[in-house]
Amino acid sequence: MKTFLKIIVAILAVLLTVMFAIGKDYHFEKSITINAPAEKVYQNISSMRSFNNWNPWMKLDPNMKIDYSGNSGQLGDQYCWDGNDDAGAGCHIITALVPNQKQSTKMLFSRPFESDATSNIILTPQGSTTKVTWDMDCELDYPMNLMSIFMDGQMDKSYGSGLETLKQLSEK
Repeated sequence: MKTFLKIIVAILAVLLTVMFAIGKDYHFEKSITINAPAEKVYQNISSMRSFNNWNPWMKLDPNMKIDYSGNSGQLGDQYCWDGNDDAGAGCHIITALVPNQKQSTKMLFSRPFESDATSNIILTPQGSTTKVTWDMDCELDYPMNLMSIFMDGQMDKSYGSGLETLKQLSEK
């Protein structure tokens, strides 16, 4: 019994050490080069409706309820969603737009748990192509921050899928 307790205490000590070593801040970013000028790519990121044409999370629930509000392609343009357990629920709001350069958003999640995150899509012209960098920043409370160990793989898959679809749309 003492050995079992020592093992449990050791596991808890390791988890606590890792939890505090990781910290609360989480950042992820992924880039792709698109064979199109920034102006054409910007058309696909400048409104929430155009964003949702390539948003990888829209695929999580084909019956997701979407509610758009605000002026399309302007600050405050937003959509709120309510989907299945995989998609969750929340709102996604444009907080900054720099024509042909950048879109910034705030995401407010209400389900499966309450949290928020910020995201940027940055367009960098490179001759006749455009480098697109999509990032996300959030704060994960303890002990939820332990999820960040596993998040990079899922985020890479989701962001990669979205950026590939953005590439296809923009290169048409």
